[in-house]
Amino acid sequence: MTTARPNGLPQGADKLRVGVVGLGYAGVTIAESYAAIPDVEVVAIAGQEDEQAASVAVRLHIASTYHFWEEMLQNEQLDIVSICAPNSLHCPIAIAAMEAGAHVLCEKPLATNSEEALRMVRKAEFTNRVLATVFNYRHRGDVRVLRQIVRDGTLGRVYYAKASWMRRRHYDVSGWYTSKSASGGGPVIDLGVHVLDLVLFLLGEPAVTRVSGATYAALVPRWLASQGRDPASWEVEDLGAGMLSTKDGTAIMLEASWASHGAHADDEMTITLYGTDAGASLRVRDYAPRGSLRLFGELHGQLMDTRASVPTGDGHRGVAREFVSVIRTGDWSAHRGYEGLERSRILDAFYRSAELGREVVLDEQTRRPVEQR
Repeated sequence: MTTARPNGLPQGADKLRVGVVGLGYAGVTIAESYAAIPDVEVVAIAGQEDEQAASVAVRLHIASTYHFWEEMLQNEQLDIVSICAPNSLHCPIAIAAMEAGAHVLCEKPLATNSEEALRMVRKAEFTNRVLATVFNYRHRGDVRVLRQIVRDGTLGRVYYAKASWMRRRHYDVSGWYTSKSASGGGPVIDLGVHVLDLVLFLLGEPAVTRVSGATYAALVPRWLASQGRDPASWEVEDLGAGMLSTKDGTAIMLEASWASHGAHADDEMTITLYGTDAGASLRVRDYAPRGSLRLFGELHGQLMDTRASVPTGDGHRGVAREFVSVIRTGDWSAHRGYEGLERSRILDAFYRSAELGREVVLDEQTRRPVEQR
């Protein structure tokens, strides 16, 4: 395997060389995001879609394309590898990339489960590489405004939060994510991980101590059967809902669906925070660049409802810039994928709770589920 160049180059040094694995929406978007950064160069992309790879390479002036990611790591000297492949490939690609000397930016979730995520974190620590998860919704303008409102203390102490991403009919029965082994789960690990990350990000990373979850495959298997297809081919949930409790006493309701009957829009993400001094609700419908951010409070005994003005934000471009900035600083000890690992542990507990039909407790030291009789 080719040895990578020294990483963490100082400001003004040679461009950081990037390789991207995966040519779906996320892969193309992150490649475009890197291409917009002056001191970064996307030198290689790898994916099974050869025609798509050739087209993207021409448009973004990428020198090399590969059908297999292993060949890319073997032949290229890379400072950064961005992983936008199916969830089950995150761990093996990340391990190989870090062993080759590259820093790794991985699409969410960090891995299909916390054991794989822990392996990735341990490898980042051992190889002294930066490992991060693409939580692009943190870089929305409305989320940034809401985070500042929380930090300023406008809401007081937030004691209850709701994190929801609900779709009415938004799934592809032919996709790899319907396989439990390839994806790790359904909408809870796909969409729920985004809103879980957002609420923890907004609240300052409170430690989740107890998880109670339930999952249902209620609509999609029935639809498959109506089409004369095997409902057993659907291996994951189409809706999941549950309650998380934090060490500081905050309760968090988490819900996510790919298929459901409800008043929500066809594709709707909502974060609601209830504080002692005020409340806030952010609603984003159908991926709108600006969501509806409302604040609820009381002034002189009168209830108040205010709509906040929000910018659009920069999504994946913000993620890429932040990741490159961390590498340039050379101070990497806090950037080993810890937040992605914590989300994976909470999701593991959620699915475990759904399997057992009871609440699961997370050990404060290991952050792993405690088996109770």
